[in-house]
Amino acid sequence: MSSCICSIFGARPQFIKVCAMSRALDAFDDIEHVTIHTGQHYDKMLSGVFFNELNIKEPDYHLGLAAPNRSCPTGEMMLEIEKMLPGIKPGIVLVYGDTNSTMAAALAASKLDFDIAHVEAGLRCGDMTMPEELNRCVTDRLSKILLCPTESARRNLESERNTGDIFVPGDVMVDTFFIFRESAIKQSSIIDTLTLDSGKYLLLTVHRAENTNDPENLISIMDGCGAAERRIIFPAHPRTINFMKKHGIATAPNVELIEPVSYIDMLALEAGAAKILTDSGGVQKEAYLAGGCLAKRPFKCGTAPNHPPNGCSPWEVWFRNPFLYSYSPQSPLPAW
Repeated sequence: MSSCICSIFGARPQFIKVCAMSRALDAFDDIEHVTIHTGQHYDKMLSGVFFNELNIKEPDYHLGLAAPNRSCPTGEMMLEIEKMLPGIKPGIVLVYGDTNSTMAAALAASKLDFDIAHVEAGLRCGDMTMPEELNRCVTDRLSKILLCPTESARRNLESERNTGDIFVPGDVMVDTFFIFRESAIKQSSIIDTLTLDSGKYLLLTVHRAENTNDPENLISIMDGCGAAERRIIFPAHPRTINFMKKHGIATAPNVELIEPVSYIDMLALEAGAAKILTDSGGVQKEAYLAGGCLAKRPFKCGTAPNHPPNGCSPWEVWFRNPFLYSYSPQSPLPAW
C-alpha cells in the first residue's frame, strides 16, 4: 500500500477535523499527507482564515469550483476529484463528516478503487430527507475504514451490518477545541469589538437548508429571536444573508447580523454566550464543551424527530420555538 494519505475537504467543519488529523499524521516521517480543497466554502471567513488560525498547511490542490453567488455541485466535485486521484495514487483517501464534499470524494475514490477512511463515521439521525444523512450513509457504505466518534456511532454501523473495519478513536473536533480554546479567549478581540458583556448575550447560528431555504422556517426563527430579551449575535452564512434579502426577511430588533467569523472568534463568542442557539452539529459540541451552554437546534420548525441527530446525547431538548424556553443539562459529558 502507498504511504500517501489524501485528505479531501471543502467546508468549515471539515477544516476543524483536518486540523487534528494533520497534527497526528505529521508525527510520522514516512507518511505523505496530500490535501485537496474542493472549494465548497468560498468565503474567506468560511475557508481561508481557518488555515492560518489552525496552522494547517495550504491545500496541495484547490479545485476552486465554488464562487460567490454560486453553489458547488456534488457532481462537479466528483468529476474533478476523479481527475486528480490517479496522479496522487493515495493508499488511503481520508474524508470527513457529512458534507457534499465528503460524498463526492467517497464516490470518486470508490469508482477508482481507492480505499476510503471516513472520519466521523456512524452518526445517524434517521431522516433521509436531510442531505447530511444521505451523505454520511453513502460514505459509510463505501468506506473500508470507519473512524467513529462515539460508541453509539459504532453500534449504528454494526446494526447496519457495515462490512468496513470499525474503530472508535473519539471525536477529533473535541481535540481541536481543547487545543485552541485558551488561546482563542486570549487572542480574540471580537468580544471587545462588538462591545459584548460575557454571559449577557445569546449566540445564534443558522445554516441548514431546512431552515435557510424555507422562508416560513426562517421567519419563525426570527420571530422566536424577537421574543428573547437579550442581545443576539448572529454570524450569518453568505447563503443565509442572500436568502433573507431575496425574500425580504428582516432580523428581529435585538438580533445583530455580522459576517462569518473565524474559528478563534467563534470559540470566544461561544465561551462568553449565555446560551447558544444553533442548527449546527459541530457548534452543539463546542457549546457543550464551552461550559454547559445548551445548543438548541431549530430543526424543521414545527416537527419533533423521534431521536436527536448526529448521535447526540439526552442533554439536548427539542421543541418548536427554542428561544422561549430554558433548559439546564444534567447528564454527564457525552463520550465524544
